[in-house]
Amino acid sequence: MPTRSELFDAYALHGRDGTRVRMNFVSSADGAVTLEGRSGALGGDTDRELMQVLRAMADVVLVGAGTVRAEGYGGLQVDQDEVAWRRARGLADQPALAVVSGGLHLDPADKVFAEAVRRPVIVTTDAAAAADGRRFESVASVVACGEAGVDLAAMLAAFARRGWTQVLCEGGPHLFGALLEADLVDEVCVTLAPRFVGGEAGRIVQGAAEADRRFALGSVVTDDEGFAFLRYVAP
Repeated sequence: MPTRSELFDAYALHGRDGTRVRMNFVSSADGAVTLEGRSGALGGDTDRELMQVLRAMADVVLVGAGTVRAEGYGGLQVDQDEVAWRRARGLADQPALAVVSGGLHLDPADKVFAEAVRRPVIVTTDAAAAADGRRFESVASVVACGEAGVDLAAMLAAFARRGWTQVLCEGGPHLFGALLEADLVDEVCVTLAPRFVGGEAGRIVQGAAEADRRFALGSVVTDDEGFAFLRYVAP
């Protein structure tokens, strides 16, 4: 099994200057993004370890509201080993968490807010923020980015103003699709699970128009359970 140190080496960031968006997804060998409605059910021990490593490297973890609900996100928190790694590099103990919700279809009592160790950010539209943003003022900071929909480039600029340049996006597939179509994805980390699921599960990207977007293979890591961990880098 790869050690935590080996995972840090395989996924190392070469500098933290400039905004960089890194995606992290798990997929079955036949392309399913979920098992029994959850992506977490596809993963294994190394996949969970890798998630901690990638979160440790990030300034902010970005996730769509639908994924928060489907996966039952609680308060995001990296382990003490990752806290030590972050402190040694002058980073805050924990990465920030940002939730994208164009219509603010979230409950302020959700555990993603109640269990937060660092105040989350909700990214939404100008209209939703004006109409309903105050409902969240005790649990999160609401950031308005865009009129008809969330402007993802404006969102990344808002993150950069907070000093958040290293962005880890954990889904869902529609958010991945929107970022990909806007040409805002720099890196894709895919865990390929040794499972064949069948069924009606979707792919890791949904909503983006068909196009040949070529990425380079940056690294491959495998473990004893048959998982392959692929790192793709935009040209």
